[in-house]
Formats: sequence, C-alpha cells, structure tokens
Amino acid sequence: MPINLLPCSAGIGLRGPHYREVVEHWPALGWVEVHSENFFDGGQPVAMLQQVAAHYPLSLHGVGLGLGSATRPDYQHLASLKRLINSVKPASVSEHLSFNHSSQRYINDLLPLPYTHAALHRIASHIQEAQDMLGSRILLENLSSYLTYPGNEMHEGEFLAELVQRTGCGILLDINNLYVNHINLGVDYNAVLASLPAAAIGEIHLAGYSQGEGLLLDTHSQAVHPAVWQLYQQAIKQFGKRPTLIEWDIDIPALAVLQAEAAKAQQLLEMEYALV
Repeated sequence: MPINLLPCSAGIGLRGPHYREVVEHWPALGWVEVHSENFFDGGQPVAMLQQVAAHYPLSLHGVGLGLGSATRPDYQHLASLKRLINSVKPASVSEHLSFNHSSQRYINDLLPLPYTHAALHRIASHIQEAQDMLGSRILLENLSSYLTYPGNEMHEGEFLAELVQRTGCGILLDINNLYVNHINLGVDYNAVLASLPAAAIGEIHLAGYSQGEGLLLDTHSQAVHPAVWQLYQQAIKQFGKRPTLIEWDIDIPALAVLQAEAAKAQQLLEMEYALV
C-alpha cells in the first residue's frame, strides 16, 4: 500500500472560503488538506481539487467513515472515497478513529470508543477491510472526548499502537485533541506519546480550542494556544519532523492568518531539524 508522501513541512486545511483565492493566486503553501466527503459528488469540485493537487501535495481527511463503529464500513462510502482517491491521487488519506453508525442509523458526530480487546479486534478488521478496498494505507486520528467508557482495558496510545501492529495503518496525531483530553479527562499525554510507534506517525494536526463551562471544547475556531504549541514541541522532539497541519473549521479567518499559523509550525520544525 502507498505510504504517506506528504512533505515534512507545515500546511493548512483548505476550506470553502479560500478555494477561489487559492486557485486564482496559488499562494505559497507547504501542502493542503480537505475533507473527503465534500468531494464525493464529483463534478466541478473534483475538477478544482485536481487543480489544487497539481500545485500542492494533497491530504484527504475523512470525517464520516466511522471505522470504530459496531458494524462494518459502509460500502458506498468506501466506493466514493476510492473514486476520489483515483481522481486526485492524494499524498495521504486519513480518518478519525470514531464511532458514528449502527446497523439502523448514522450520527453526525465523532463519538469516542471503548478501549477494550473486543473493540480492538472488531475495529482492526474494519480498518483492514477499508485499506484493502481503497488500496491505500489510512492514517487514524486520535479523538477529543468529553467522557470515558467504564471498563477500558488500555489507554488510547496503547490502543492505537495495537491497531498499527495488526493492520499496518498509520497515525494522525492531533496535538490539540490530546491536550483537550488531558485537561477535560486527566489523560496522561506523556503516557500516550510514549506508547505511539514513531514510524507510524504520518501527520500532526494543530488547532485552537474554546473554553466552555469547566472544560475545553475542540472547536477548531481559534489560533493554536500556547500550551498546545508547547506539547507540539515535545512531540516533534520525541518523534522528529512530521507533516503538520493547521486546522481552522469555524469562524475561518483570512488565508493570511492560516499562513501565519503555519509559519509558526514551520519555524518549530526547522528548529528541531537543526538540532538533529
């Protein structure tokens, strides 16, 4: 299966408000990521994305496959994703490690998983089925969460490491999610990072959270917070340089603001490279 081919530089999430500006001016961007499902219907959006992919390394990031669900991956969803992969030839394909459907219904959310051996066995089979059909290695993203399941038999880092071992998938390490879980749930981010196989980490996400009543909300609506930058520095010191994305999905600012955030990540990547 193709491995992650993104450059070890900083990129941005390309969202609707910036499509026109990007294709008219082709600004300096290390790479870009889009949400896969926005392009499943083909037509002009895919034609535009093909133009983008010709100028920048492209990452397809899914939000709807729900590989952590109780039932098998939806065939039509996989078929649509495979068509898109064939059309735009992305450098990377990723998904959230989440629950979102049963045999009766779909939920438009990224729900957390129980970290048990039974869930591990089921989810590994879903990942393998998806990768076999797509002909592509998938990077799986760790979630932000506001609850933990009773009866967990391992923590998230151990669960992800086991999935990598069983399926050959990769990891998309979301630093903001990890920090949010640390504050909200007391997750030991050092233990999670220590469990992750460095070779499997193909991409890192950075984003901004919002402050709720007694907890942090993973809204992707602000600039990256200082504590998240600090944890990011810790991660790249441990794992080395990794392709790093600035995510901003709500209250999306001007493209120049995203570029400035990406420049901060790029500076940290280059500092880490100089130390190696």
